[in-house]
Amino acid sequence: MKREATRPSWGHPYNRRMPYDLHPRRIVSLQPSATVTLAALGCLDRVVACTKYCLDVVPELRGSGRTIVADSWSADHEQILAAKPDLVLASVPYQLDAVADILKAGVRFLGLAPHCLNDVYADIVVIAGVVGRTAEGEQVVADMQREITAVSERVEAARRPRLSVFCEEWGKPLIASQRWVAELVDAAGGEFVGVPGKHVTPEEVLAADPDALVAAWCGAGDRVPLEKIVTQRGWGEIRAVLEGRVFCVPDEYLNTPAPTLLLGLRSLAAALHPEVFPEITPPRSIAKASRSVETFG
Repeated sequence: MKREATRPSWGHPYNRRMPYDLHPRRIVSLQPSATVTLAALGCLDRVVACTKYCLDVVPELRGSGRTIVADSWSADHEQILAAKPDLVLASVPYQLDAVADILKAGVRFLGLAPHCLNDVYADIVVIAGVVGRTAEGEQVVADMQREITAVSERVEAARRPRLSVFCEEWGKPLIASQRWVAELVDAAGGEFVGVPGKHVTPEEVLAADPDALVAAWCGAGDRVPLEKIVTQRGWGEIRAVLEGRVFCVPDEYLNTPAPTLLLGLRSLAAALHPEVFPEITPPRSIAKASRSVETFG
């Protein structure tokens, strides 16, 4: 007897479209950049816990009652799991033991490791896809690219000379800013000095004699002691110091790889070419030095 071909049971419950949203609704963010991205995507209501640093870049979270947890590097898995997340967002450097415990608990974990602007764009799109906001993510990226291009074209149109810029993300040890900062420096009309993300000595910076110095220390906000570092490093005769181009750009503007970087771009543009961007308030700086004065001490 010929057996009739088995037809798929499309009515089986596992084959039906689920009537509920499968995207994460309870997110723990261990990185300010992830929190900024969620805010830009209109998903801030899904953040049930975040770090204290997230409050610096997303002030609307202050006083919201969200649980405050340790960041990616010092993460405490018990603290994170107590928030009952269905997704944990983090970025390098990770606390590997905590990551392992999160995964063992069956909670989804998305770890990011951006190095350049294209990585930042990709991370935004990935997060957007995970939370079900793909179109919004693509729009956020398009808006960022549009503004970066507009700033670059404005500098080029003004035909201003490109200034050499040393930008640091940490002071002890002295570390040059990341590659995405170098790309922003380029867009703002400058040439990045040194190798992004690498250790450098004060003597090497002195020998490079940059036209501008920019300090954006991780976790320091806008509180980098500019006069002190110039004095301690013996930088009194660097061109940037003599010409009054020593700036402190708020940490979150350059070290948060998210839409926040546009604030860093504007600060850099106003610092390097204030005559081209008169509508932007330049970042904090120290006074122009005289060649007769060796230090600020």
